[in-house]
Amino acid sequence: MILRVIEHPILGTLTDLKKVTLYFNDKPIAAVEGEPIAVALLNAGIKVFRTTAKRHEPRSVFCAIGRCTDCMMIVDGVPNTRTCVTPVHDGMHVERQEGLGVVRKEADK
Repeated sequence: MILRVIEHPILGTLTDLKKVTLYFNDKPIAAVEGEPIAVALLNAGIKVFRTTAKRHEPRSVFCAIGRCTDCMMIVDGVPNTRTCVTPVHDGMHVERQEGLGVVRKEADK
């Protein structure tokens, strides 16, 4: 499943796509700089972004506009990051979030 819009009837064809690499649970994933993290992960076949705290149920993208909390993940060490509205940059580290996000102290990293 490809979610990137490469050709658009009004915006035209995107030609200047800068390819970058993000790391999902330390695995390299090809992405396009500036696209939402959620899009890059879905394009790579990753569908589960986090699990709920009480029932440990899987969650992914739901609203895709940053209003809900279903797509939250740990991004560059910061938990509870909404991946549907956070742009990709080269070398970023994304981790599946299990339950509530916990802020790590410097000594824990």
